[in-house]
Amino acid sequence: MTHAAQIKVPATYMRGGTSKGVFFRLQDLPQAAQAPGAARDALLLRVIGSPDPYGKHTDGMGGATSSTSKTVILSKSGRPDHDVDYLFGQVSIDKPFIDWSGNCGNLSAAVGPFAIANGLVDADRVPRDGVAVVRIWQANIGKTIVAHVPITQGQVQETGDFELDGVTFPAAEVRLEFMDPAAEEDGAGGSMFPTGALVDDLDVPGVGTLKATLINAGIPTIFVNARDIGYTGTELQEAINGDSKALAMLEAIRAHGALRMGLIEHIDEAAKRQHTPKVAFVAEPADYVSSSGKPIASGDIDVLVRAVSMGKLHHAMMGTAAVAIATAAAVPGTLVNLAAGGGVRNAVCFGHPSGTLRVGAEASRKGQEWTVTKAIMSRSARVLMEGWVRVPGDAL
Repeated sequence: MTHAAQIKVPATYMRGGTSKGVFFRLQDLPQAAQAPGAARDALLLRVIGSPDPYGKHTDGMGGATSSTSKTVILSKSGRPDHDVDYLFGQVSIDKPFIDWSGNCGNLSAAVGPFAIANGLVDADRVPRDGVAVVRIWQANIGKTIVAHVPITQGQVQETGDFELDGVTFPAAEVRLEFMDPAAEEDGAGGSMFPTGALVDDLDVPGVGTLKATLINAGIPTIFVNARDIGYTGTELQEAINGDSKALAMLEAIRAHGALRMGLIEHIDEAAKRQHTPKVAFVAEPADYVSSSGKPIASGDIDVLVRAVSMGKLHHAMMGTAAVAIATAAAVPGTLVNLAAGGGVRNAVCFGHPSGTLRVGAEASRKGQEWTVTKAIMSRSARVLMEGWVRVPGDAL
């Protein structure tokens, strides 16, 4: 019996923020995978090593966590005032499924560096020394991201002294601006607050009625108070990820929040939309020890936030959820804003399982509607490996 030989596809393995993913230029993918559809999904699933019933990704490039089971496809943009089109795929670990419904804010930090290094940004837009401004079209959600990428002697500067909690080693800072981040293309009515309220009463069978802020900014996110679901907001991964009842409760909140936001029409659809929305819980500042053993003092943060991604408590914070946090904190009266002390603010420092992160947002009110012009945060990115990824030829 003969078997198809392996094929090799040019690829780059990159860290962006607290995530890792396999990056491709669209033009380098096999012809059948250059268009959305079953062939593309089959290829990328095999690259990552999914579905894996063992939950290890031993036979692929994935890392068996929501932060490391990611793929990115980039191409030169044909849109006015944009350099590169960025498409993100969140790969399920144990199911044959890729969620294309949202962005990855962490990997957004790696898009500009990859685009420059791989000829997707016009050479006249890259200074010999200084900062290259890369205009990114985020194709999943139809939004613009502006990346400020440091350049030294015409090359992307990857090393530096910028430290990011959740990442072991320092690197060069990449500043990101998420322009007009309130989602409008995601079926939620085109409003930052799809229900029209800053705080809703969310009925979750088996859990109860919870106060919730439902927001579309960066990524659709459901915020609830930690105390209302039995937590303090200082929890680390092991306190939740080994508790099947806790995970089921959080998934129920996520599913019913998605229904309330208009992201799905029936509760059963939530299982097929794992990447969005996110669910997070917030609390007032308190002392705790991060996952690295670093003490975090309540006086050094404005609010505590813990978020769930792909069914597990995230080890740090998703970049897109950080945008949602920044935006919600900037709007007086949301649960995030109230937990941070209330009032008007354009920046917030929040505590997450790996440490702290400062994010900013510029929000304003027009009549009854809130808008945000941009959210700002800094990440870092680094090439880990480049060359070819190999998959069996019958994977497509």
